Amino acid sequence: MTDNHTPPVGSIIWADLTVQDAPRARDFYRAVVGWTTSDVDMGGYHDFCMTHPEDAGTVAGVCHARGSNAHLPPQWLIYVVVEDLDASIRQCVALGGEVVAPARDYGATGRYAVLRDPAGAPFAVFEPAPPAA
Repeated sequence: MTDNHTPPVGSIIWADLTVQDAPRARDFYRAVVGWTTSDVDMGGYHDFCMTHPEDAGTVAGVCHARGSNAHLPPQWLIYVVVEDLDASIRQCVALGGEVVAPARDYGATGRYAVLRDPAGAPFAVFEPAPPAA
């Protein structure tokens, strides 16, 4: 989702799609937009990084609606960098939004949560881990 560079607050850093039939979605986007793919081992199944066909740079993800992702809506979900994840979650709820998936760690890179704005649009907020000393 991110590398050693800390993107500025407010940046959209990732997009993924979580669906029941991830291989079908993977194949659809390969055929329609020309993305290539790489597998991401999820311990018993694979999700997919969608990559640019010329340089293999990762563009987005296609994920299975399983485990902690089972309740995510089947639509493209953007991830926006925030300074303070917990404060963003509190503000979301105070302003009429809702928490779809509570805060959780994303390995050593940071933490994220999936929210829904008052109009019903889901999005994720991501707080990068502090840079390594």
